[in-house]
Amino acid sequence: MGGTPSRLVVRVTVGDTWTSAPMETSADVPIATVKAQALAGARIPASNAPAYELKFGGALVRDESRTLGEVGVRSGASLVVLARRRRPVR
Repeated sequence: MGGTPSRLVVRVTVGDTWTSAPMETSADVPIATVKAQALAGARIPASNAPAYELKFGGALVRDESRTLGEVGVRSGASLVVLARRRRPVR
């Protein structure tokens, strides 16, 4: 492969709002960056980012310093950003 990172279009859903949005990115972007961009799009303050986790293929991505490419994300994939702790229903 050449020196240009692979371009990806992924769909990211934020659980607090259940809004889903396409995100154009590249395979060399860290998971933490994708999570931060998704939270910003849902108008969730960046200071709250540690309270959220990202899942790919139903599995938690524990190491958010890994890139999308390292995790195996391909164009068209769906990612979900959820609160780390469950919240009571009122």
